Amino acid sequence: MTYKIVVESMKFRPMRSALSILLIGVPVTLILCLVGVSQGLLEDSARRARGIGADILVRPPGSSVLSLSGAPLSEKYLDVLRQRPHVSLLTGMITQPISNSLTYVAGVDYPVFSQMCGGFRFVEGGPFRGPDDIIIDTYYARQKSVHAGGKINVLNRDWNVAGIFEAGILSHIILPVRVVQNLTSNTGKISQIFVKVDNPANVAAVIADFKTFLPEFPIYSMEEFTSMFAVENFAGVREFINVMIGIGLVIGFSVVCLSMYMAVLQRTREIGILKSLGASRWFILRLILAEAVIMAVGGTVLGILFSIGARWVIMQLVPASIPQVIVPQWWPRTAVITLIGALLGALYPGLSAARKDPIEALAYE
Repeated sequence: MTYKIVVESMKFRPMRSALSILLIGVPVTLILCLVGVSQGLLEDSARRARGIGADILVRPPGSSVLSLSGAPLSEKYLDVLRQRPHVSLLTGMITQPISNSLTYVAGVDYPVFSQMCGGFRFVEGGPFRGPDDIIIDTYYARQKSVHAGGKINVLNRDWNVAGIFEAGILSHIILPVRVVQNLTSNTGKISQIFVKVDNPANVAAVIADFKTFLPEFPIYSMEEFTSMFAVENFAGVREFINVMIGIGLVIGFSVVCLSMYMAVLQRTREIGILKSLGASRWFILRLILAEAVIMAVGGTVLGILFSIGARWVIMQLVPASIPQVIVPQWWPRTAVITLIGALLGALYPGLSAARKDPIEALAYE
């Protein structure tokens, strides 16, 4: 009975109901998109790190998990580490971020790196053939609408796209290591070192050996390194998401409070009739809260659909720069957050309606 009255009331005022659901859906979309982008960036980084095929990663002192700027390591470290026991393959890489983008260019020793990762899987073209060649992955090719044989501008220079490979290896953009070193004035310098050992069982022993003469260097097994790519491990990301959740809660509260308050004013005579027929204060309050619940559920569903649509648009336009993912485990969390905001927002209008005197309500014009 309660929900039938609520549904009929919402159908009688479709524009107000639709706008309220839409405005509740906006913060839901905001929360889900931000969580999806945060999770997507970390998952994409972890997937590309696993695609390298290395067993051990050696990074310069002071570097963080996500960021790596400059080329502080000398290539002489390659010669030293190559002589250590159980090292079967070793290569260095230099990175150079692209301005105004989360994407970076990776410079690699192509023959050695290709051997380490098991070879690039080209969908168009092939490896470098000249000093002006570049290879990019499928995401970056889609983002820039370019094909093998075309031209692309990277690091303020035009390059020939020699090949397009399947995404999931190291970086979206790859150049020969010497080319990047020359462009960035880092001759003989690299950003990090990848190591492949002769037997996975020897990874721990090789790491311990490396740390004896490189004590200040962060040295990880690739399994340990990729396991660090989780939102929970990055305090700044956690706080950012919590702030967005707080904003969503405030918006949900404000929208429902305003909508329900206006509904109470519009339905003053209706409330008076119900109370004159014997409706209790709890019954009136329940009507208002039930309408808030329906709007919260509708807004949550709409927000989920909007976030899926937003991901589709992002994957069509900027898949390399913003790798958003769908995070279904956040759907119930967002629903609870929205429901709490809606119920809090409906509480004051509901109590106000429940306290109305039936005689005054019937006389209201």
